[in-house]
Amino acid sequence: MRSRRTAGILLLALLLLMTGVLAFHTNLLMGDTAPLTDEDPSFVYSELDSLQTVRAQLVQLGARRLPPVPPEAIDSETLWLARVIYSETKRPEEMELVAWVVRNRVETRFRGKATYRDVVLDPFQFSAFIPYNPRRQYYMRLTPHSRAPGWQQALSIAYYVRFADTTHRPFSIRTRHFYSEQSMTGRLLPVWAEGVHPVQPMRYRVDAQRFRFYEDIS
Repeated sequence: MRSRRTAGILLLALLLLMTGVLAFHTNLLMGDTAPLTDEDPSFVYSELDSLQTVRAQLVQLGARRLPPVPPEAIDSETLWLARVIYSETKRPEEMELVAWVVRNRVETRFRGKATYRDVVLDPFQFSAFIPYNPRRQYYMRLTPHSRAPGWQQALSIAYYVRFADTTHRPFSIRTRHFYSEQSMTGRLLPVWAEGVHPVQPMRYRVDAQRFRFYEDIS
């Protein structure tokens, strides 16, 4: 009696195993894949073989699901871009928009700055990097290997925006300013934004109380 029960259990286990294998192969054939995760390095490395794939991932999946970038792919300029967008917001969509503003400044040599490092450290342009800001050193110490919550996502977004085709720009290249009403103290908006209408970025709906973006500000 015990041998029959044991045999039955073994047969059931074999059937379940075969079903699982068949289901796995069916998923592969049908193109069904698991959600992107930070814990799947084989996927991360294979998907980052080309910038075109990175662009496609962001366009199709959105900034929230962009795969992590291997640390060795992060150069100094991408790192500075990641630091500034991470200092401004932890929301992926907002980080992408801020990154484009910084790229616009670099490409138009705004205020005479032609590198991401110089744009980020341009005096009194980005609040976290203002001299004597107590958070300045924290953001400047972030590296490609840092594990702060959301930081690896910021690196991926910075990498994408820095190398993305200009057709993915969410607003004009003349959009080089933004501000957050939540971070203003003593007034609702900066002097340069008075009487000027903000632009509406493509792809994302922006909460005006969190961020407003402006073009043609000198």
